[in-house]
Amino acid sequence: MTTAPTRAVPKPARVEHHSVFSHPDFIADSPHEQVIFCRDAASGLRAIIAIHSTALGPALGGTRFYPYACEADALGDVLRLSRGMTFKAAAAGLRLGGGKAVIIGDPATDKSAELLRAYGRFVDGLAGRYITAGDVGTTADDMDVIAETTVHVAARTKERGGSGDTAPMTALGVFSALSAAAERVWDSGDLAGRVVGVEGIGKVGAQLTELLLAAGAAVVVADPNPAATEAICRRFPSVVAVDDVRAAAVDIYAPCALGGTVTPEFARQTTARIICGAANNQLSSATVEDTLRTRSVLWVPDYIANAGGLIQAFGERQGSTDEQVRNQVRALHASTQRVLDMSFEQHVTAGAAARRLAFERLSHAH
Repeated sequence: MTTAPTRAVPKPARVEHHSVFSHPDFIADSPHEQVIFCRDAASGLRAIIAIHSTALGPALGGTRFYPYACEADALGDVLRLSRGMTFKAAAAGLRLGGGKAVIIGDPATDKSAELLRAYGRFVDGLAGRYITAGDVGTTADDMDVIAETTVHVAARTKERGGSGDTAPMTALGVFSALSAAAERVWDSGDLAGRVVGVEGIGKVGAQLTELLLAAGAAVVVADPNPAATEAICRRFPSVVAVDDVRAAAVDIYAPCALGGTVTPEFARQTTARIICGAANNQLSSATVEDTLRTRSVLWVPDYIANAGGLIQAFGERQGSTDEQVRNQVRALHASTQRVLDMSFEQHVTAGAAARRLAFERLSHAH
């Protein structure tokens, strides 16, 4: 009897550059606790839920609905965003962990009640480890639909027992933080006459524009959506629309769109003395803040300034009144002052001071 020659079974090729566990955003500081890939063929749902930490409590963070070019881009975004939520909750003194979710697709064409309900079932399967809320591409009405298949949802409409859209509180938080930064830079929180460039005039950017104008500031805006630009200019005739806020001569730059807009080139050239906005992950790299500091440009860490929406969602879960939530959001003025004081006293950047504040609270979680 003849025996066929034994052939070695080839080992799978190593593709670590595509691995979650080797992803630079996964291992940058502390690793994520859990990353869940969700797919529902019937509705077309493709989503990723990332839980960075539950050390301080359940992970609460919004669901972003966005047409990512590929799943790798979606993964990188959700890992960065969820880690930022851990820092945001810790720095704000909330009994919450950090988590975030992304749904891959165009909300204008791909969003459906069936898809949102399917997504809610995945959230429900986490048994409260993750609580979702609204974000870019999702609304309080969407949260109502998601709530049909899970109780682990916040920022529903007021008609359904929620606290409504988080945009107004997010904008108020940014405005409060910006006032604290102005006190540091100009010895006065009065923004009258200051030129503020608001990049992105969606839900939060429009609310922030209204607050800035009421405070006497001059506002320059930019948005890739011409309809949004036209709408804000009709609503507020004094607003000036430009192609790129970052190229405009401004005193304050308020990024309120997607992240990564504060680049090394921008840091070297901007006329702004303060950068403070609602966007997450504003710095294109960690070293950018060092460049800003050498030019005496003050950056308020995004997870300090934009915590208003998270405070509202937490307040909804705790049964807080609207006024209690509003007062907590206004207290971001004091939180920003504390970070800036630490930065000055310890001779570090504001970003480093904010991280120390967050890690200090996380270290006492157990």
